[in-house]
Amino acid sequence: MVTFLVIVHILVCFTVILVVLLQTGKGADIGAAFGSGGSQTVFGSRGAGNFLTKLTAAAGALFMITSLGLAIMSSGGVSSSVVKEDAKKSMPAPKGMPGGAPFNPAAAPAQQGAAPAMPAAPPAQK
Repeated sequence: MVTFLVIVHILVCFTVILVVLLQTGKGADIGAAFGSGGSQTVFGSRGAGNFLTKLTAAAGALFMITSLGLAIMSSGGVSSSVVKEDAKKSMPAPKGMPGGAPFNPAAAPAQQGAAPAMPAAPPAQK
């Protein structure tokens, strides 16, 4: 589906470029300066204005629709965020933990040597 939409999008792009380049501005050609050449056009005496204007509007609308469709399809499968990954990398290590090792409460006193081991329970008397 994405491949088909990309092909349609590229064809619409070339259509928009071609239609815009075919249009002429008011008084852009030398024939318009002398008042001649209007009756010998392919699209009639009014020129190609109406036809090319409608074709430009249709191609522009189709271009926007295909652009929106491609944007929606390309963002649909993203599940991770670069911002979250960068935040994990830039977080400082917790205090007292060398190299940012994960905190293990059972091993913490043994690593720091601060607390002596607890004595064993006395044997039960008979």
